[in-house]
Amino acid sequence: MRPWIPLLLAVLPVACPAAAQDRYVPLEQRLDPARLADVGLTPDQLQQLNGLLRDAQAQAPVAVDAPPPTARATPPAAAPMFIGLDDGPIKAHATGSITGWQPGTLFTLDNGQQWQVLKGEMTLRRALQDPPIEVVPGIAGRWFLQVDPDLPKARVFRVR
Repeated sequence: MRPWIPLLLAVLPVACPAAAQDRYVPLEQRLDPARLADVGLTPDQLQQLNGLLRDAQAQAPVAVDAPPPTARATPPAAAPMFIGLDDGPIKAHATGSITGWQPGTLFTLDNGQQWQVLKGEMTLRRALQDPPIEVVPGIAGRWFLQVDPDLPKARVFRVR
């Protein structure tokens, strides 16, 4: 038996409750021809699967006065694969003059946040006054401060 047949047997009655309660409807009538062709069943396999589904429906208990399934307005949020990557970048302006950074340098942003450099060192050719910056998330809760897209980022952590 194909490994997807038990899954199909379990899903179809739930996906089509009206068909499961009233009478069996063959797969050829449930699916459009293109989707049915994508499954790749031969006519013999399709006939066998219809027979299995018909038998399973006949043996399944009938739910009495079961409420209709309700559709959710929004699908549940999936758990993030990597902590921090689902956070968006923070765009703001640094306050004051920026000449560079090294571990320990504290950046104060115009939105009230403070970020301190943990790793990275850079000396700018010329001082920047209140430059726009972006603090972007990385993997596992790491954050990186970017003064200019052409310059290396500094690894930072939020102080306030």
